[in-house]
Amino acid sequence: MTAHGASRAALAAARERLDALTDSTSVDASKLADELTAVTALLHREVSLRRVLTDPARSGDSKADLVGGLLRGQVGGESADLVAGMVRARWSQPRDLVDSVEELAAVAELTAAQRAGGLDEVEDELFRFGRIIESSTALRAALTDQAATVPAKTGLLTTLLGGRANPSTERLVTRLVTQPRGRSLEAGLQTLSRLAAARRDRLVAVVTTAVPLTDGQKQRLGAALARLYGHPMHLNLDVDPEVLGGVSVRVGEEVVNGTVAERLEEAERRLAG
Repeated sequence: MTAHGASRAALAAARERLDALTDSTSVDASKLADELTAVTALLHREVSLRRVLTDPARSGDSKADLVGGLLRGQVGGESADLVAGMVRARWSQPRDLVDSVEELAAVAELTAAQRAGGLDEVEDELFRFGRIIESSTALRAALTDQAATVPAKTGLLTTLLGGRANPSTERLVTRLVTQPRGRSLEAGLQTLSRLAAARRDRLVAVVTTAVPLTDGQKQRLGAALARLYGHPMHLNLDVDPEVLGGVSVRVGEEVVNGTVAERLEEAERRLAG
């Protein structure tokens, strides 16, 4: 999510509380993610409720008491306390609260993957799944069809990912597909990839080459990019024979294009000019 002003500060505080909570190995991070996902669905569905819970005219304690009463018996104490703390804060707009609870759910799931030693695997699988969606119009249509039922979409994802992907990847993608909340599937996957990279304070570089890189080339490229950007770098590798040679790197909105195809296109533009 892109938060502004009061919402940015409220989300940062909630992330700190989540990190403190999940530092305890006694907390089931994946269960926490499931419960926060359920709260997200509730707040998304009940427009009047999220307005009340973000109303600056109401006291933080009264809003915390309200949400505590609603969630009691529905989610665990950790989840209820986390959400109660969030509604005590000030939010720029009601939707920001819902987006933030959803983000915490994703971070909790990624924390579970990290604990199990599978965070790198989840990052790679999210990227690869995004590429599959981009290349298959039929699959994208099936997963984003508003007329399709949740069981139908879940069943399709189970067929695609069940037993083939990290369990956290399957849960993250299933939540995204079954609760799109008005955003594109591609945008949701990009957000998940960004959050996954942030678990290690890493940036994500999408690297496109004509042929697969060797392990040595990957290490050298990762080290060079880390020096350039001043952050550890996770490489999402994509092979596209049409680039002809060289390497194209995208970090966020910045593209460093050193492919043969790009240089040929530049030469053609100069000749045409």
